Amino acid sequence: MRAEAQGLRKMATGDFAAAWGTKLSRPEVIAAYPITPQTLIIEHLAEFIAAGTLDAEMMRVESEHSALSAVIAAEATGVRTYTATASQGLALMHEALFVAPPLHLPIVMSVVNRTVAAPLGIWVEHNDSMPQRDTGWIQVYVEDAQEALDMVLQAYRLGEHPEVELPVMVCMDAFLVSHTFESVDLPEPAAADAFLPRYRPTSAYLDPDRPMAVGPASPPDYLQEVRFETDLRMRLALEVLEQVDQAFGDRFGRTYGGAFEPYRLEDAEVALVTLGTATSTGREVVDRLRAEGLPVGLVKLRYFRPFPADRLADMLAHVRAVGVLDRAVSFGSGGPTFLEVRSALHGSKVPVHGFIAGLGGREITAEDVALMFRKLLRGGGGAGGVTWVGTRGVEGP
Repeated sequence: MRAEAQGLRKMATGDFAAAWGTKLSRPEVIAAYPITPQTLIIEHLAEFIAAGTLDAEMMRVESEHSALSAVIAAEATGVRTYTATASQGLALMHEALFVAPPLHLPIVMSVVNRTVAAPLGIWVEHNDSMPQRDTGWIQVYVEDAQEALDMVLQAYRLGEHPEVELPVMVCMDAFLVSHTFESVDLPEPAAADAFLPRYRPTSAYLDPDRPMAVGPASPPDYLQEVRFETDLRMRLALEVLEQVDQAFGDRFGRTYGGAFEPYRLEDAEVALVTLGTATSTGREVVDRLRAEGLPVGLVKLRYFRPFPADRLADMLAHVRAVGVLDRAVSFGSGGPTFLEVRSALHGSKVPVHGFIAGLGGREITAEDVALMFRKLLRGGGGAGGVTWVGTRGVEGP
């Protein structure tokens, strides 16, 4: 216990790291329903509560919809809350996801990205969180266990900022992050408290001494303004998340570049945009191809919502082709990230090509990524600007 209080470095899974980041954030109410590969996060938090190192109420509910409904109700009373889910569980939450943003409820939820049935699968895919992009939740995608921990802390500070007050999904790849052991810095509670003080809501919250209605029915006279405000707060979050990341770096000595992080991009002629664990493979391939004299670079996109369209367009303005690697598909249109990047670069002379790979947990190899870069260097693109990589019955790059 003394080592925990002082902080330490240890081998830990991404699920444990997310739980540790949550413990440091001191939520007062936690509610979740078990689903692989998220379950271990909540089990670790239950252990912290049982050991007395986390003072929180753990609510045992009958479904993921109930879990989110419970933390929405708790957050509306002015306390910090947390939940976690994956795949079908996030899909079951869909109805309730729309409730938190307009009510200014900065809930934090870890989403362990997993394929959505059918067919049934438990491995990584981004088709669970990507379809929730228009619910008003901030979405950040992490690369490893350390980032899974750190982004929980950053998520609370970002979501609770008075100009933002939006809920945040911290998305992490199933098994590649959730169950893989890595060396992780577990911050000291005192350092975490200095970065993330106790939650003091600035919006009105439920109080028996000040009765009020929360989320009542509204006529058409007001709903459009509510939507505008949520949109405005999401746009303001782009500025705030940069400030939060810098403040985190000042406190803990590591930063993540804010909305995205370029790698060897300054003199690159072609670039690949990645999310999550595929970034690690991408960096290795960039170094390998650079050693061969090929002018390639990479952008690790971290925030899918708010989407940093203008900044990304500026960052990529000098390249002659951009590729986007998606671990999800918007059927008939390409990958969701590809569609966002193509929209961001609309009007520029930079062509954007989409690559879909790694669905259902299929491995994205270094050879796969190298083929993507070589296709970009050749100026090629798949049908509709989209190429399915490593897919049976489909011609490769």
